[in-house]
Amino acid sequence: MTDLQPDVLDQLRRQAGLTLEQLWLRYFALGGCQPTLELEAVLHGALLAGAHDHDVLAHALNERFTELGGDHPVPYSTP
Repeated sequence: MTDLQPDVLDQLRRQAGLTLEQLWLRYFALGGCQPTLELEAVLHGALLAGAHDHDVLAHALNERFTELGGDHPVPYSTP
């Protein structure tokens, strides 16, 4: 897994200009299966995501940053 500090994923969500619901839709469309409440807990560091869920969430965020003309700032669970 990655060594992201708690709340970093939520900060990245906000930088990407996504609401929790928008991020959840992107996450779900890519194969994520956690409900919104649990995804929110992961974003705030209250729950740890498994490798698959973390990578789907990272991919959803990274796709958004690419849409905005940026890079991929969210690390995946394995390089």
